Amino acid sequence: MRKHVISAVSAAIALGLGLTACGSGSDSGSGDDDALVVGATAVPAGEVLSYIKQDLAEKAGLDLEIREFTDYVLPNTALQEGSLDANLYQNQPFLDDFNKSKGTDLVSVVKPYLPPMGVYSKKVKDVTELADGATVAVPNDVTNEGRALKLLASKGVITLKDGAGTTASPEDITANPKHLKFKELEPAQLPRSLDDVAAAVINNNYAQDAGLSPATDAILLESAKDNPYANLLAVKKGNEDDPRVQKLAKLLTSPEVKKFIEDKYKGSVLPVTSG
Repeated sequence: MRKHVISAVSAAIALGLGLTACGSGSDSGSGDDDALVVGATAVPAGEVLSYIKQDLAEKAGLDLEIREFTDYVLPNTALQEGSLDANLYQNQPFLDDFNKSKGTDLVSVVKPYLPPMGVYSKKVKDVTELADGATVAVPNDVTNEGRALKLLASKGVITLKDGAGTTASPEDITANPKHLKFKELEPAQLPRSLDDVAAAVINNNYAQDAGLSPATDAILLESAKDNPYANLLAVKKGNEDDPRVQKLAKLLTSPEVKKFIEDKYKGSVLPVTSG
């Protein structure tokens, strides 16, 4: 069943299970001399932050601590509760839905890159080759499911009603000529579903975690043009001007990080020229 980004299970109970710390560190502080504790999914956010920590942070006078998470809920819960100073993993529609659903007040500081969502398949080489009645797996949270359906609609596989926004659902489909069936799964489970479905629409980080290359393995990949899904550096409202946050924001949009993204991901992650 389609669901909002908030789990019914208490995030406070799960917090200790959902993350692993990269390097040692304590709870974050508020001074310029304290480490900036940033939550991230492993790929690409964790890798981008690790590059900054190893190659750029010291020169910029930034002490950076990275904590990796394996899901999309706990990084925001931890940020709101104060055990993180910032996080890097989500897009604006997801953040807006999280704030609305949970009553949090998290805000964007800068949007450094786009991890394009893609359609993957072991059965066909183009989405137009999907058989009549084929099953397509999609993410089961509100914004990622809407994003997946919009990607399929961009190729004409389905048609969505006029005005269907970032929270589009299967109920918004007005034309489905191939009579596709949609299987809603937790985003992290989507790569493992490829043996059982005709295709799956998979978030970039989970695709790369599973050894898939979005640039070469996706049979349909999002375009960067007018794309609202760039990943953002988020903080709790009021902390946007924290000097440590501003240092990280500047590094995330630096020429060095742009080159790192281009060289490492070769089109599977796309740098954004402005925040």
